[in-house]
Amino acid sequence: MHGFEQQLVEFLSHLFNSIGWPGVVGIMVLESANIPIPSEVTMPLAGWMLVLEHGGSQLDALFWGGLYGAIGCTVGSLLSYGLGAWGGRPFLDKYGRYIMVNPSDLKHADHWFHRWGDWVAFLSRLLPIVRTFISFPAGVSRVNLFRFTALTFLGSFVWAAALTFGGYMFGSRWEVLREIMRPFDIPIAVILVGGLLFYLWHHIRRGRAAWTPTAEE
Repeated sequence: MHGFEQQLVEFLSHLFNSIGWPGVVGIMVLESANIPIPSEVTMPLAGWMLVLEHGGSQLDALFWGGLYGAIGCTVGSLLSYGLGAWGGRPFLDKYGRYIMVNPSDLKHADHWFHRWGDWVAFLSRLLPIVRTFISFPAGVSRVNLFRFTALTFLGSFVWAAALTFGGYMFGSRWEVLREIMRPFDIPIAVILVGGLLFYLWHHIRRGRAAWTPTAEE
């Protein structure tokens, strides 16, 4: 993973030197469209290269980093949302039973997202890993698109502004910020994998129970 990030830094450096902030927007679109490009690398690097090195201020880092990062994140999230709503939902309705996703699961997911969807849209933008993939299931459950878009932009602005500001403050030592944040990736990944394993175990167990003959049978 560290080797991948080093190659990513080289690519982003060339990209930012070539086209500046549009490169940030493009990368953040990909990061929020289910492609795991860590914004913890993208935005601090932008804070150093595109703000500090160009003589910008701390306010520039907060505003421009937050704005361009949020634009890219929102566009990518809408693409992922659309994929879930108009591709993923029909697929799961028709073929979900083959991958252990039944109508009851979709109903529970719809209920959960419609109850907590606004908080999910905002808070998920502040969590590594989760922020990359949350828009697809939100689209599958078709949460309110207007609120989803507005809260995604707001949460993404806060996240991108903070990371850009950190890159500005650390300057050429911006990678220290990534090292500080890296340990938080592990527990989040463990929780997600654990949740997936529990889901699979629960469905396999329920399936076996459904096929166990009763005493009368």
